[in-house]
Amino acid sequence: MPIYKYGELNINYTRKGNGIPLVFLHGWGADLESFKVLTQDLEKNYEVIAIDFPGFGLSDEPPVPWSLEDYTLMTQMFIKEIGIVNPTLIGHSFGGRVSIKLSQKLELNKVILINSAGIKPSRKQSYYFRVYGYKFFRTMAALPLLKWILREPLEAYREIYSSSDYKQASAIMKQVLSKVVNEDLRHILREIKVPVLLIWGDKDTSTPIEDARLMEGLIPDAGLVVYEGAGHFSYLEHPEKTISIIKTFVGGL
Repeated sequence: MPIYKYGELNINYTRKGNGIPLVFLHGWGADLESFKVLTQDLEKNYEVIAIDFPGFGLSDEPPVPWSLEDYTLMTQMFIKEIGIVNPTLIGHSFGGRVSIKLSQKLELNKVILINSAGIKPSRKQSYYFRVYGYKFFRTMAALPLLKWILREPLEAYREIYSSSDYKQASAIMKQVLSKVVNEDLRHILREIKVPVLLIWGDKDTSTPIEDARLMEGLIPDAGLVVYEGAGHFSYLEHPEKTISIIKTFVGGL
């Protein structure tokens, strides 16, 4: 596989086929291989580019905890430097976040958001109780007199209330996740100037269908396709349907 150099980082990607360029951006905890069920077919008719974000797949981890803006700027430079012009972005979950941000920075053909992140979730009071309780614990545990006493309770607190994505991440990627997960992109959605297709599973518990309907209402030129009974990885549950929808939306055949 080819490697893109971004500073000192080695970024893994694939590039196959010819035609209208499609750039695939994967979700948190996944990698470019997660799109293989789609890209193997689409590369027969399009130029298909897929990337492993830093910290995922075969790419290096970022040297410091990156923000969403850092991932966006890296992807922007990657697309420009390998010579991709006017691409269609296809972003799943976290990759959708990056796609939304890129809509401000690149000339695009179209955007496809699959079970995309980007809407800050409404939280119950219990969530904030847990968050601020953890922060209080962490502050107290930093005090010399309490450091050893509270170390194990703090770890237990984190283990109970952390998400599965957080638990599985490395130390630096835990910090990245904490930085990007709550950024609300509604203000950007209103400014997207190209056609946007939303593909969603109505049983998604990570980015619920209500997010999709909100995005559809905010984006000036958007349409929503809902897969009944599908979850967060809706495109893996309905690959053939997703391929057909992408081809119809992108065109150029």
